[in-house]
Amino acid sequence: MKENEMTDELKTTPQLTPVGVEPLVQPVFIDSHISVFHGNALEVLRAIPSESVDAVITDPPYSSGGQFRGDRMQSTTAKYVQSGQVLQFGDFAGDNRDQRAYHHWCALWLAECLRVTKPGGVCCLFTDWRQLPTTTDALQAGGWVWRGVAAWDKTEAARPMKGRYRNQCEFVVWGSRGGMKNEGPCLPGVWRLCVGGSEKFHIAGKPEELMAAIIQICPEGGTVLDPFCGSGSTLKACKETGRKAIGIEQETQWVKVTIERLAQGVLL
Repeated sequence: MKENEMTDELKTTPQLTPVGVEPLVQPVFIDSHISVFHGNALEVLRAIPSESVDAVITDPPYSSGGQFRGDRMQSTTAKYVQSGQVLQFGDFAGDNRDQRAYHHWCALWLAECLRVTKPGGVCCLFTDWRQLPTTTDALQAGGWVWRGVAAWDKTEAARPMKGRYRNQCEFVVWGSRGGMKNEGPCLPGVWRLCVGGSEKFHIAGKPEELMAAIIQICPEGGTVLDPFCGSGSTLKACKETGRKAIGIEQETQWVKVTIERLAQGVLL
């Protein structure tokens, strides 16, 4: 199946106007707060009107699992699942770029995200220590004003390494479209939460509580864009906190999981 094709099983959307997206690109799920699109992020982003979202909050594939090309070409399960863990999650695509290709790719979609974000809006994207310098460069190459780095402390449950410091943090690189107003709540720069739990549906999924904290940078009632929404944790957090959201995901299995999570208790 081609990336931009949708199976009949996913075509469950009523005939409503999606939040902030031109009607030429049809969502596969929509309710009063959330629109989900099945397709390539760059293709869908080009259909979103300029200056229509308040924040971009996303967790792109880092392409950080290995030093050499052979390492990067392994499945994401082989790269990121600890030995002895139960293999309960499927793989995901787009995680095999080298560092220069990753920078170029990020700059492309970050520039589109800049266009669709309102002046003063923000962009927050996850990365790890390997791709942290490249990510801060790509954010600025996409036209954003780099504002800083926040940290997710995964606690001592993160993978230990004898004789070395534990790789216990992932990072949120963030910036803004131009200047920002000095208003809104004072937000923390570090979140301490365990990985996983019963709410983890994706091999790289972030805790729902973490996403609920991060999206506080978007005003209540505002719209969050997640171009790589995976299993939908960002969208679910938006829905539960009264924010609107647009999610994009190209892999069918994760679109299905997102729809199932969002549709719980929702009459379409």
